Amino acid sequence: MGSRKQIMSDSLKEEIAKELGFYDKVQNDGWGGITGREAGSMVKRAVQMAQEQMMRK
Repeated sequence: MGSRKQIMSDSLKEEIAKELGFYDKVQNDGWGGITGREAGSMVKRAVQMAQEQMMRK
């Protein structure tokens, strides 16, 4: 089994979790402690940020 490539940097994940208000849960329980809905919200926000960055270029 190969290792999985990390798509988002840890700092980006932390930034988004802070912005969405559940970083305290990540600090206490790790990334495995977030819900599927929270993970989905993170992905949605990351896509939104990428789109905004592309629009500026």
